Amino acid sequence: MAPPAKRRPGHSRRAQYSLFLAYVLAIGGATLGLLLVVLSQFDPPAFAALRSAAAEIFMPVSSGADRTRRGIGSIPQAIGDYIRAGSQNDDLRRRLIAEQRLVRQARSLAYENARLRRLVRLQEGATDAIVTARLVSSTGSSTRRFGTLNAGRRHGVLPGQPVRGPDGLVGRVVETGINVSRVMLVTDPESVIPVRRARDGLPAFAYGHGDGLVEIRGVTTGVNAFRAGDQFVTSGAGGVFAPGTPVAQVTRPLGDSALARPFAHPDRLDFAVVQPIFLAAPPAPAGAEEP
Repeated sequence: MAPPAKRRPGHSRRAQYSLFLAYVLAIGGATLGLLLVVLSQFDPPAFAALRSAAAEIFMPVSSGADRTRRGIGSIPQAIGDYIRAGSQNDDLRRRLIAEQRLVRQARSLAYENARLRRLVRLQEGATDAIVTARLVSSTGSSTRRFGTLNAGRRHGVLPGQPVRGPDGLVGRVVETGINVSRVMLVTDPESVIPVRRARDGLPAFAYGHGDGLVEIRGVTTGVNAFRAGDQFVTSGAGGVFAPGTPVAQVTRPLGDSALARPFAHPDRLDFAVVQPIFLAAPPAPAGAEEP
């Protein structure tokens, strides 16, 4: 026997309640829609107020849904940005390495240009130079301070002659060979150089301190206290060093004396000029007997 065409929900109360609720919601929705249409036609201000209230009520829900939609939509873009960031970081790293290489080359060229300018200035200023030689070494591990020049007696270098660099006095020759000379630096403890203060001509002596510095001691005590920044040049007294050659600049006053840093740094010096003694010994009188 064929089953009937229409089937009833049967005796299941859950199915009956679900069907009844669906009918109620459908009828209620249709009635509410009809009321809203009638209200919009006959009372637009009331319909506008109702619409605004509904928008206020559902605004948090709409905002949350919009944020969720935007977040989900931005996931592919974030994944793409992350993938591209790796290649961009590699490209930036390569650019940084290349720029660092260029900076090192520029610094090297700047140092070489400064060195060549100092050498040119040294050669131009040393009109009475005996020879321009390379300072091949200088001592720095003991209290004695000496340097070695690759020029000697064959080039006219003699003991006692001053040696200066582009920035100031280096020292004086103490020993000579055929092609090499030994220079006692201004910082050697045995070095004593007559100097004067550049700003007022105050006479003083520059004594080597043995540690890369010199000690300036005034000729008179108790007057003209030294100040940091005071510059001292050779005075010409003693007849060895020509006057006006820069020697040192005060770094720490000590009352009647001061510690000063030499202008010339042998450890950074490539070339130096050997100059004649400022006041050479007068020639012996004609017919004078040698001792």
